[in-house]
Amino acid sequence: MLIIDNIHKTFFPGSVNEKRALQGVNLTLQDGDFVTVIGSNGAGKSTLLNAVAGTFFIDEGRIEIDGVDVTRMPEHERARYIGRVFQDPMKGTAGKMMIEENLALASWRGKRLGLRWSFQAQQSAQFKEALKELDLGLEDRMSAHVGLLSGGQRQAVTLLMATLVKPKLLLLDEHTAALDPKTAEKVLQLTERLVKANHLTTLMITHNMRDALRFGNRLIMMHQGRIVVDVKAEEKAHLDVPDLLALFEKGAGEVSDEMLLS
Repeated sequence: MLIIDNIHKTFFPGSVNEKRALQGVNLTLQDGDFVTVIGSNGAGKSTLLNAVAGTFFIDEGRIEIDGVDVTRMPEHERARYIGRVFQDPMKGTAGKMMIEENLALASWRGKRLGLRWSFQAQQSAQFKEALKELDLGLEDRMSAHVGLLSGGQRQAVTLLMATLVKPKLLLLDEHTAALDPKTAEKVLQLTERLVKANHLTTLMITHNMRDALRFGNRLIMMHQGRIVVDVKAEEKAHLDVPDLLALFEKGAGEVSDEMLLS
């Protein structure tokens, strides 16, 4: 479960560059909820995910993950509860390490990592099976350096790493935006499969309204640091893009060219 209670964040307060990025955001996710987040640039989508991840502390409000108040918990401690995939495929993995070594590091999330660590033959077999599920042939390339993989392959490995040890919360920050359409579709299908198989509580940012409608059981739209649309389950299943634009216009009072092109 994730509880976001009336959170606020202002960058550069009192200056000419002041930006009220989050203005009283309230959101509760139940276990297993898969929520897509959409909105134009500057709406507060990534700021919301960064606030939850602990990239910075919020100015006001409370954030709770799985019953634990993490509001003032530093990012490295909060990471034990969170799996995260970034927009940039280069983030989230160590390019100079082998695929198997990256997965071994991911398997230690939430555990104390000493000066010595290694993975056993049993773990290696588990990693191979997990990679096989990606259907990218990477189970036969476990000794390959991650930096040699394509963007889509690397993003798939990052997604696997984020879910290898079941996180309390999975954060996906436009994780297909840097991929070509065909590869993005494959990563999205893999995402849906992993989320369903592991019953993961998930927040996924996307700029694509069609993807926001296709995936997940709930959709929220943000505008100027606020949630202006929140549709769930059956209501979401019956919406199309024009319906979504109408809801956004009703809640925010404007529709940007950027959103029309999504």
